[in-house]
Amino acid sequence: MLLYITLGTNDLERARRFYDPLLATLGYSFIRGDDTEIGYAGEGDTRCRLWVTKPFDGKAATFGNGTSIALDAPDRAAVDAFYAAGLAHGGTDEGAPGLRPFHAHFYACYLRDPDGNKLSAVCERSV
Repeated sequence: MLLYITLGTNDLERARRFYDPLLATLGYSFIRGDDTEIGYAGEGDTRCRLWVTKPFDGKAATFGNGTSIALDAPDRAAVDAFYAAGLAHGGTDEGAPGLRPFHAHFYACYLRDPDGNKLSAVCERSV
């Protein structure tokens, strides 16, 4: 359904220091970037699926109230690692890893990146 996601940043270098270790916990890595954007993809993917960019209009990046990006985690340990990496690299807590009431196996964490974008890692498997 989705081709890619773009998140805004006001500090691309800080964003890369945050996203490189964060996304590595889910198997994504930095693929390319320049002075306006950085892109990440999973192993074997030829396209960047998550972009972090300075806004193209030159205005300050802002986050959307009510907006959250949920990323698929292969297992619960990856959710835990995602949360720990996020907090260790400048993110802020929005919900520690744990089961959520959406269904019996919805294990997720929530945090914000240094620019305030809300992120989640979710494992919907039983282990």
